[in-house]
Amino acid sequence: MSYTKEQIVQLVKENDVKFIRLQFTDVVGTLKNVAVTASQLQKVLDNKCMFDGSSIEGFVRIEESDMYLHPDLDTFTIFPWRPQEGKVARFICDIYLPNGKPFEGCPRYALKKVLKQASDLGYTLNVGPECEFFLFLLDEQGNPTTITHDEAGYFDLAPVDSGENARRDICLALESMGFEIEASHHEVAAGQHEIDFKYADALKTADNINTFKMVVKTIARKHGLHATFMPKPIAGINGSGMHTNMSLFDAKAGKNAFDDPNGEYGLSQIAYHYLGGLIKNMRSIAAITNPTVNSYKRLVPGYEAPVYIAWSPQNRSPLIRIPAARGLSTRTELRCPDPSSNPYLVLAACLAAGLDGIKHKLNPPKPVDRNLFKMTAEERKKLGVGDLPADLNEALKEFKASPLMKETFSDHLFDRYIEAKQSEWDSYKAVVHKWEIDNYLPLH
Repeated sequence: MSYTKEQIVQLVKENDVKFIRLQFTDVVGTLKNVAVTASQLQKVLDNKCMFDGSSIEGFVRIEESDMYLHPDLDTFTIFPWRPQEGKVARFICDIYLPNGKPFEGCPRYALKKVLKQASDLGYTLNVGPECEFFLFLLDEQGNPTTITHDEAGYFDLAPVDSGENARRDICLALESMGFEIEASHHEVAAGQHEIDFKYADALKTADNINTFKMVVKTIARKHGLHATFMPKPIAGINGSGMHTNMSLFDAKAGKNAFDDPNGEYGLSQIAYHYLGGLIKNMRSIAAITNPTVNSYKRLVPGYEAPVYIAWSPQNRSPLIRIPAARGLSTRTELRCPDPSSNPYLVLAACLAAGLDGIKHKLNPPKPVDRNLFKMTAEERKKLGVGDLPADLNEALKEFKASPLMKETFSDHLFDRYIEAKQSEWDSYKAVVHKWEIDNYLPLH
């Protein structure tokens, strides 16, 4: 919904809003906020709220720390779980420098820049995410455990699915904040859930993903549970993904640019070029779509997560699937992203890869309709099917070497992202893990 400054002032007054949170994300996607009282609303609306950027991951050094929060008025919403008296509202903000220019290290601005490239070509990117998460019990001190609160499976119902009430309250909270919920169900693994909301343009979807994660965690706590978007919290069962459905809308033609009833599989040449760009650049963007050490514990054979770089209009074993719907619903479903990722950077990287395919008229390899997990390495090699990076270190090497990623992200954001993730990998390497103790201590 679009708001004017005057409408927001009226809404704050009518709803007795006492506090306003100015939200933004750091380079790795962690949601941050600066809270002000409603008395500061005019200052907020005039883009005069300042904060210290030197304290935020991947932002700036202490000697250049002053930054400004510019609220996106259309993101104004009132939190439904706060007290009815003295309510709390929020804006999602863009980060600006004192000279009035956008901050190049702002992830939201990075997405806006790539969306401008698509717009210059006549396209709008629409995105529909499928966010999975786990609900775990808390210990006596209120700390999260990895003990699931149920033993249910795919599409199970109460009483086996004891997360049903939490999911219901999450959906109601989201709907009161303007989300259109399309589906809610128990996922494959015990304690695992999925709530799908309607697609939107890419910027709104990235905002919605961050809002969704905040709401899920908040409502779960009210049920005495811990919600986690960690990709693989428990070994031996399915991990959590964030399948990302993408389509380009051609504003001039007034149609889905991926749809062509006369094309092979009902796909347009633009759709094939977009696919070609994704497949060509997939190893380079994996450090964005799968950004943690833990992400690569999910991307292993045997748990439905993709491992091999291929596409198919039918089966679900390849990296990219083309769902059956056509017309306005024609889309690509990228299955590797996980919900620990920064949604602004994910959509920026994916769109940049797709536009690379369109600009250079890249075509994807032939679709693979066999189960990739049951094929030998030799069979996959003959079909030209590559692998996703095996770990974060390998993904970072691909990211660093990618001219497209260097071009897509500012030098500041590109360097700070690598710095943050390299530090994560180095820290992981230095730790002695339980597996090593279990396997080596008795032998050596």
